[in-house]
Amino acid sequence: MSSKKSELKITIDSAGLGRRIDELALISEAPAPVVTRVLFSEADRRGREYVRRAAREAGLALREDAVGNIFARWEGSEPGLPAVGSGSHTDAIPNAGRYDGVVGVLGAFEALAALKRAGFRPRRPLEVVMFTAEEPTRFGLGCLGSRLMAGSISVEKAQALRDREGRTLDELRTAAGCSGPLASVRLPTGYYHAFVELHIEQGPILEADGIPIGIVEHIAGPSSYRVTLHGEGGHAGAVPMPVRHDALLAGAEIALAVERAAITSGSRDTVGTVGVFRIEPGAVNSVPFKAYLEIDLRDARLDTRSKALAIIRSSAEEACARRGVRMEFEEINADPPAAGDPETVAIAESVCAELGLRSLRMVSRAYHDSLFMARVSPTTMVFIPCRNGWSHRPEEYASPEHIAWGAEVLAHTLARLAT
Repeated sequence: MSSKKSELKITIDSAGLGRRIDELALISEAPAPVVTRVLFSEADRRGREYVRRAAREAGLALREDAVGNIFARWEGSEPGLPAVGSGSHTDAIPNAGRYDGVVGVLGAFEALAALKRAGFRPRRPLEVVMFTAEEPTRFGLGCLGSRLMAGSISVEKAQALRDREGRTLDELRTAAGCSGPLASVRLPTGYYHAFVELHIEQGPILEADGIPIGIVEHIAGPSSYRVTLHGEGGHAGAVPMPVRHDALLAGAEIALAVERAAITSGSRDTVGTVGVFRIEPGAVNSVPFKAYLEIDLRDARLDTRSKALAIIRSSAEEACARRGVRMEFEEINADPPAAGDPETVAIAESVCAELGLRSLRMVSRAYHDSLFMARVSPTTMVFIPCRNGWSHRPEEYASPEHIAWGAEVLAHTLARLAT
């Protein structure tokens, strides 16, 4: 990889990039300012067509794999070499904003366009990827496209996925026009020379410190768990308090244990969330006989994540035994953390220094497709600030200036990697 100083004069079309972000935001299942594009929904399909059109307008060669990952390629002078990749996703959870993922896709298109305007000629191919289903909305599992690309999920497990209506991945992808065996999605060994993803931070650190660029050294590994609690129901007025087996109260203790375990794990990067909590029968005058929780537990270190999980399980077992509630505790997924490639990180950092932009080496507590690209390629991420650290909500905002700086850093970084 090259780390020499670039003489390229790169100019980002900030107004054009902002216009494209706004145009894509209007393709949504909900009215503005909300953005919702669930995998293989009508809005997602129209969003995909927008991406294809943007790639064609940029003069890039298109291909699409069996799960709908879209690849837009600028061939290099030595096309047989491993490519340098960038990109992100355009699917959006319900009630989301317009920047998450989108900045990384449209920003990568603009980075390549800026390189072309500057007269750059890559030796290695440059490729932008729009990943399928980074968000877990449809199947409860995030980064489906990049997992399959990296071989981090088996074809059998992917085919067993069901959405809430019982529809399978094969049914939905076929209806969306994606064809071919899922096994073909996995990338050949050595396909990428390096991969760099541009993204909003989705946290408050860069804005709070007044730093325009973050460079990701580590990506936290996500894990998630499903907990089902079986108590005993009864009339809220007739069942005495000492003899109750309230599933909700056992669940409440588990939710508090998740918070306590994350705080006391020994790592500042441990985060734990109970994002789903449902009870039955859900009547004000009935003791809950069943509770259902889903736990999200993440960390940049496996040892402290494992410690937190052990605390959660121990606390859950104690609470259920004391309350006479039966528990089923199931792992949904547990992915290891990923490290950014030191050389790629250093190149991005040197680009920032030469452009006069302050940068900060960071941990990404949110996981992204780069978590799985790091399994198959030297990888890092370039973060830009977002207002108040807000994301996954309509108020999500990144300034045109920060987006343009992120695209400029990306363009120079890709140029060095492709030389």
